Amino acid sequence: MTAILLNDLTFAYEGSDENVFERVTLSLDCRWRLGLIGRNGRGKTTLLRLLEGTLDSRGAVVTKAPCFYFPFLPKNVSQETLRVVEEISDAMLWQIQRELSLLNVEEEVLYRPFETLSLGERTKVLMAALFLKEDGFLLIDEPTNHLDRDGRKSVSDYLKGKQGFIVASHDRAFLDGCIDHVLSIERNGIRLRKGNVSQWQEEKSFEDQRERASYEKQAKEMKRLATAAGQRAQWSETVERRKKKKHSSPNGGAGTIDRGYLGHQAAKMMKRAKTIDARRERAVAEQKKLMKNIDTEEVLKIHPLSYHGECLAYAREFRLFFGENALCGPLNFELMRGDRLVLKGKNGAGKSTLLKQLAGQCSANCKGEFFIGSGLKISYIPQDTEGLRGTVHQMAELWDIDETLWMTNLRKLGVERKQFEFDLSTWSSGQKKKALLAKSLCEEAHLYLWDEPLNYLDMISRIQLEALMIHHGPTIVFIEHDAAFCDAVATKELVL
Repeated sequence: MTAILLNDLTFAYEGSDENVFERVTLSLDCRWRLGLIGRNGRGKTTLLRLLEGTLDSRGAVVTKAPCFYFPFLPKNVSQETLRVVEEISDAMLWQIQRELSLLNVEEEVLYRPFETLSLGERTKVLMAALFLKEDGFLLIDEPTNHLDRDGRKSVSDYLKGKQGFIVASHDRAFLDGCIDHVLSIERNGIRLRKGNVSQWQEEKSFEDQRERASYEKQAKEMKRLATAAGQRAQWSETVERRKKKKHSSPNGGAGTIDRGYLGHQAAKMMKRAKTIDARRERAVAEQKKLMKNIDTEEVLKIHPLSYHGECLAYAREFRLFFGENALCGPLNFELMRGDRLVLKGKNGAGKSTLLKQLAGQCSANCKGEFFIGSGLKISYIPQDTEGLRGTVHQMAELWDIDETLWMTNLRKLGVERKQFEFDLSTWSSGQKKKALLAKSLCEEAHLYLWDEPLNYLDMISRIQLEALMIHHGPTIVFIEHDAAFCDAVATKELVL
């Protein structure tokens, strides 16, 4: 049953001379559980907005079911959560209770003002409300950004029991748990495949390897043809020169030369050379078609400094307070040189506050012993990217980093060169996160502190950062909910 049709869809933002999508034709079934993936800035949110109908395009977008975009903000956030859900879905209380139970949300949240809910609780409540609407097709944009590991697992399990949605995410484990089709925005268009992300990755890797092999084969063939064409052209010129030379007979007299025969030979050689040139031009044209859909995982570099001591920081019976209430603790840990420490805990457990404490930017009350090594140079990435604004040149000056190196890191992370012409405030959330990561990679530091570095980040960039951590082994404390990344990178964990 087809519910959504894209027919020759073309879209560009006003003022841009480049199309985000060009002549896209797709048909989607309303019963599918679709995962939407693609590098940052490729247009995932744009595609969802086009399906929702809030953006105008050339070509047809036909949806036989109403499409609802997530996330959104309810009109009245100060009212009771139950009222918010009822206004969105017009559902019965028992239906709302059933959905929240499936998402592991306590029933008591229904009787609290919506604005007092954590971001993770809001995500689950609003998603449940949308699924309670009848005959709708959900457009779910990055639902995992405010969810801890357990929250991601519960939402993934919840979506696995539903049908009729597109979910844009970069969390491999999350998507593998809930989707049956992949919609990937690639360099040369949008492609639909059956299966989950792991299956897509395996197929894509095989296709890329095959394309690289074809490219290398074409390159060798072009080199061989160029050599052959050059040899035949040289032979033709040699024969032509022989026609013009005076020929001497063995007895010293003037000899005869068959100039017609030599001319025929020269023309034959030249014709062969031209035939080889034509084959070489066809090979060049075929080679140009290759490698256009391959996203390369370029190697990232970081510049860690070696600290003079083994221990960079430690805590003994340490507690952080928010007002009179203990936020986290008591904590006991040591951060040694070379440690890759991941902070774990539920939303609101104090992970970001502890990271700020390590960065020397925390204003919370604290008790207990907390030590930071003297002369420690720190590179800190906050979770929030909304304050970024200014040109690439202005930001490099503000941060006092090498502008060329920063731009090189951004290019390696997949930010297109054309993006450097725009103010950072117009960049996508993923591109802004890459700006902060690229900045940190420019900085020489003893200790790196990264707060949810993978938020909004595409899968290729996640793989790049995994390889960076394992190869360079910087001393780092980070917060992250991507299970695959943490398992691959962390050497220690601290549960709050």
